[in-house]
Formats: sequence, structure tokens, C-alpha cells
Amino acid sequence: MSTSADLPTEPTAAQPGAARTGGTVTDRLVEANRAYAANFDDPGMDARPVLHVAVVACMDARLDLHDALGLSLGDCHTIRNAGGVVTDDVIRSLTISQRALGTRSVILIHHTNCGLESLTEDFRHELEDEVGQRPPWAVEAFRDVDQDVRQSMQRVRTSPFLPHTDDVRGFVFEVATGLLREIDPVK
Repeated sequence: MSTSADLPTEPTAAQPGAARTGGTVTDRLVEANRAYAANFDDPGMDARPVLHVAVVACMDARLDLHDALGLSLGDCHTIRNAGGVVTDDVIRSLTISQRALGTRSVILIHHTNCGLESLTEDFRHELEDEVGQRPPWAVEAFRDVDQDVRQSMQRVRTSPFLPHTDDVRGFVFEVATGLLREIDPVK
């Protein structure tokens, strides 16, 4: 399968202090940004999401959240991480989103065939063996995606930092069909 971000065949060497062009994926993305900026018109939007919603989802490249949810630029805050799990940093982002930028609703989206289903906390031990230091963060691996969505919903609903916890809903995105399946918070 080919994508618009295919890897270049050979990197080019850049002179110190000179801008690099054409040699790496990052160079390709920076060049794409130049083309984007050439036709960019400032939409004059505020940082506050129009729909007053924050979406927490996995960083998986197969999830095109804006298309999957029918969203446009400026509609929501999007917070992504490995697994879409609610960690302390997600709570931090949601707190800023709600208290400073007006969001009221939270949508949590995990997905089928997530890479975190194949990891364990042993990943941290392996990193410690390799680099000589244990990461301060948990892997947050899981075996049951539905249960992990429930746990994430509970973390949001019980956070003392979030004033708006009455509209928190969780879903599993089916990567084979593109459909969302809502998870009952209580099982």
C-alpha cells in the first residue's frame, strides 16, 4: 500500500545551519506545508472549539477523526496518545480545554486491533534494561478494549479538575468498517 507520505529512497546531506530539502519524510512534510501556506487564508477562528467538545483518541494512523466524525477545522479539541487512554497528561489537556477554552463534552475513542493490546508493562522493564533508566510513565497496555474505554470514562468522570463530566461518552472505532460502537459505562 502506498500513501502520500512514502519514504524517500535516499536522504540528502545538509550543510550545518542550512535548510534541508527533499531527503527525509520531515523534509517532505515541511515542503507540503509550504504549499499549504501559499494558499492559506487565516480563518480568524478562536481557539475555543465551536462544538464545545474534546475528543480523546488513539494516535493510530488509521483513524482520521475529522472525517470519521464529520468534523471541520475549529469544531473540537483533539487529544491523541497511544491507546487513547486517559492519563494524567490527558486530564491536564482536558482541564485546560474545559476551564480555559469552554468545552463541555468529552468523547473517548479507542479502536480495534490496537498496538497496546500486544504490549505489557514488561515494555518498561525492557526499556530500563536497554537505556539504564525506567520510564516514569505506565505503558497502559490492555487486553479488553471495551473495559479500557470504561476505565477511561471513569477517570474523566471522577477527576476533581474537570467541572463538566456529565457528557462523557466512550466508543470503539472498528478499523475494518469505520463504524463507532458505543460502550456502556457500566457492565
